[in-house]
Amino acid sequence: MPLPLIDTHAHLDDDRFSTDLPAVLDRATAAGVTHTLTIGIDLPTSRAAVALAGRFPQLRAVVGIQPNHVSEAGPTDWDEIMLLAETAPSVVAVGESGLDRYWDRAPFDLQEDYFARHLQLARRLAKPIVIHCREAEADVVRMLRSFGGPIAGVMHSFSGDAATATACLELGLHVSFAGMVTYKNADALREVVKVVPLDRLLVETDSPYLAPVPVRGKRNEPAFVRHTAECVAKAKGVSTDELCDATTRNAKALFGILGNAEG
Repeated sequence: MPLPLIDTHAHLDDDRFSTDLPAVLDRATAAGVTHTLTIGIDLPTSRAAVALAGRFPQLRAVVGIQPNHVSEAGPTDWDEIMLLAETAPSVVAVGESGLDRYWDRAPFDLQEDYFARHLQLARRLAKPIVIHCREAEADVVRMLRSFGGPIAGVMHSFSGDAATATACLELGLHVSFAGMVTYKNADALREVVKVVPLDRLLVETDSPYLAPVPVRGKRNEPAFVRHTAECVAKAKGVSTDELCDATTRNAKALFGILGNAEG
């Protein structure tokens, strides 16, 4: 059996998994993926994440409203997100939240408002936060610094530079790499891997998006996190076994995951 891995970010409620999710999870288990975090981006998908985690013992849920969806939130959506985070046993983190200047889908001040809400909720519940950042690195770091560290959480699907990674590490965050790190034109991102200590590294798929080499172009799924782990290990200059051991240990500690799919 391959050494265990944890896929710390996937969107398994996506329609692309609607017909074969059990088979997808079987392939993940065969690839050594012991747990997968399925992530909400709004109230319906957060509810779906909790429901999926109730059906499959290897799943954990993360609930929140992603920055590109904050304009669509109804007047009671945030209250319901808070209730899920407070009461659903499968919820191990808050998010994904953060800031996004790439897509023009929500006013930036509203994104900041919701990011602050997620940060406050995560701290109040003593749960980590899953942070989305796209072309808004300086803004994210500014808000995190104003919130005050240490902050338990993860910069998901990291695509920033070494300075941003270092700032986030100084605030207490973990840094997670997805399939982008395997791409031919991602030399700069692989350099960033070198500045992240082993005890702060995580890996993810962001399924069904960002499939890594050598399966780029296919629907991404949790089993493929092993390709990303192999690439990150090479960039870090450690064995794949060492990388798997470190990232699994990190994910278990950050998200409070016990040693097997039942825990």
